[in-house]
Amino acid sequence: MNTIFMLTLQQTATQGNAFMQFLPLILIVVVFWFFMIRPQMKRQKELKKYRDELKKGDKVMTTGGIFGKIVEINDFTVIIEVESQARLKVSKEAIVKDMTDVPASK
Repeated sequence: MNTIFMLTLQQTATQGNAFMQFLPLILIVVVFWFFMIRPQMKRQKELKKYRDELKKGDKVMTTGGIFGKIVEINDFTVIIEVESQARLKVSKEAIVKDMTDVPASK
């Protein structure tokens, strides 16, 4: 009888220790989710929404640092006009910023 009680007690102690061993790993995953993964997903969602709402006349900046004004919008590409009146055809994925509120440089 005493042996069965000891085995049961030993089994419950082992199960408790297994959970306690994985608790730090679980906490690390939760911290990564809230401080790294979730904000990145939110930024990507906002950027996708911004790209979908582009319209003719918007001032934008590309990933390469080219500033321009949108002249034409297609399904996957955008034609922007840069300062020298040249027109560039770029992918919508290359548009990263809205520059309408930036003051003009001298």
